[in-house]
Amino acid sequence: MPAPREDVTELPGFAGDFGNATLGPTGRPVTEFATPKKLGSHGPARIIALCNQKGGVGKTTTTINLGAALAEYGRRVLAIDFDPQGALSAGLGVPTHDVTTIYDLLLGRSKDTRAAIIETSTPDLHVIPANIDLSAAEVHLVNEVAREQILARVLRQVADDYDIILIDCQPSLGLLTVNALTAAHGVLIPLECEYFALRGVALLIETIDKIRDRLNPAIRLDGIVATMYDPRTLHSREVLERVVETFGDAALETVIGRTVKFPDATVAAEPITTFAPTHAASEAYRQLARELVARGAVA
Repeated sequence: MPAPREDVTELPGFAGDFGNATLGPTGRPVTEFATPKKLGSHGPARIIALCNQKGGVGKTTTTINLGAALAEYGRRVLAIDFDPQGALSAGLGVPTHDVTTIYDLLLGRSKDTRAAIIETSTPDLHVIPANIDLSAAEVHLVNEVAREQILARVLRQVADDYDIILIDCQPSLGLLTVNALTAAHGVLIPLECEYFALRGVALLIETIDKIRDRLNPAIRLDGIVATMYDPRTLHSREVLERVVETFGDAALETVIGRTVKFPDATVAAEPITTFAPTHAASEAYRQLARELVARGAVA
């Protein structure tokens, strides 16, 4: 019997002998995800909420760059800026003042969802913007009938025009986030490879379970994507190992590394896939898009 390899980490759900397979950051054999085939037609959209109640974990960065990568693969993508800070809109160079925003749609000030959609410089990537006005939405919506389903009604008008709708949620578990989870078919959790970010994921998954039980039986967890990973630090490696041990197959194989190119792309108001198309970070988001297609989370 051959001696056990000492350089292989045992992970839940995976055999201990990987032969000569190359291991990725998650400790699993690296998978080559196939390039998605072009779609013959578009819609209806699958809605994915990018959610984490902790701020600064890469939700907006992931929404922008995943959307751009999916658009590269021929998908029609609509990104919803659902954070009063308006970071998604700013990161794509989209105006947020003197335009129809998601706040206007939620409050019924505009009845036409299509009128709020703005095209970006990336073909097939469109945005519904937000600004600081959205911070007042929870106060105005609290007395509305079926207040948790208002966003779902707004998106129903345009769902057939897109293949994927990405909702960039604010860092909280308030009424806006509940609206996003009620409208969504799936949830993607960006998780910074840092201890405090890891602590809150269990609470978020508990919230998703409550939404599934009470408001949206169809919702599912599409995956947890590790962000801001720095393989040079023991802390990053330990947090990523803990994520895989705790969540198993829910932890995606794709890992997004930490790089200064992300803030540079934000300043340039474009996705990293066009700002630095050959950079490793661009390829990481293309791989994330391919992995989600392979998992069936995206058409």
